[in-house]
Amino acid sequence: MPEQITPLSVLYFQLHGAGIAVGTVLCLYLLLCRGKAIAPDITPPARLRCWAAALFGVMTLAHVWWILFYTYSDDNRSVIYGLLVAMDCMALPPVFVGTLLNMLQDRRRPLWPIFIVMTPCAVIAVLQTALPDIDLTTPNMIYGLVIVVAFIIYMVVAVRQYGRWLRDNYADLEHKEVWLSLTLLIGLMLLLLGYEYTDNYVMSTIAHLTGFPLAGLLLWRVETLPQLDEATEHEDDIQPEAETISEPLPVSDALSHIGQLLAKHCEDTQLYLQPDLTLTQLAQAIGTNRTYLGAYFSSQGTNYYAYIHDLRIRYFVARYRELAAAHKPIVAQKLAQESGYHSYSTFSTAFKQRMQKSVAAWMREEVLKC
Repeated sequence: MPEQITPLSVLYFQLHGAGIAVGTVLCLYLLLCRGKAIAPDITPPARLRCWAAALFGVMTLAHVWWILFYTYSDDNRSVIYGLLVAMDCMALPPVFVGTLLNMLQDRRRPLWPIFIVMTPCAVIAVLQTALPDIDLTTPNMIYGLVIVVAFIIYMVVAVRQYGRWLRDNYADLEHKEVWLSLTLLIGLMLLLLGYEYTDNYVMSTIAHLTGFPLAGLLLWRVETLPQLDEATEHEDDIQPEAETISEPLPVSDALSHIGQLLAKHCEDTQLYLQPDLTLTQLAQAIGTNRTYLGAYFSSQGTNYYAYIHDLRIRYFVARYRELAAAHKPIVAQKLAQESGYHSYSTFSTAFKQRMQKSVAAWMREEVLKC
């Protein structure tokens, strides 16, 4: 047991206890609670929910075994210490990585490499206790930092790809805040480093205090991230429907044909007013596949996101002027919903990007024109 008990060490143990309590509650909530407390109208990915629960569970167990260790021992050269560090290496990083990768909703990203790259850390931690005269701590820390930096670079690239995928496939998806994934990434990695690479109460206390808002942010992200089944689809697996083109056409002719299909089956029918319309659904509706449709948008210097928003904003403007001319009451929120938007904030952002002014400013100008 530690020889001296200071106010800081008492706070440290209290934070450990609070971490155990919070982690247990969040783990059980994510595993057992069917209703969603934060966003009841959103169905989050079940895999992400399970991984987040595993993360909270493993962190709770880590708090338990470390508080027991520092309560009954303080020997950083003991075999038990080496085994606990090895357990941290093989348990915490995989669930960190699994949770972050599942925020990208891509099941094709393998998780086994993290076990391979973390095995040397666990082995070195055990060897350090067996070979106390040889300093293996420094090379182990350097190796761990290299892994962290490499993973951060990998995740930055992956999150950027995920953001582009959301933009190109989901025009009216709420909570596209992909920056949250990067915030959690940086925060969780710093938290992990704070636990693993500090041996004084001050830094460990800071790491603990940082963990509570990160836990809340992670829970909010898990609750508000909708299930997007298309994240697991391969574009090449989606075949053109029969009405598209019975025989292969040159690319230029096929893309021109897609423009005609969009005018007939999307613009004339006002399919774009359907909330949550995705790129794949639009492709199927007009009788093509998302690969050709994406290529068509690229050839026009635009993308699915811009195409759908342009049509919806034009509809909003036309309907507003129609109602104003008939001297009928106008509620912008209801009209935005009629234009295909679940979220008024999504609508207002899209409107300002295209009209170069806010909805309120544009409506004031329209009133003056009348």
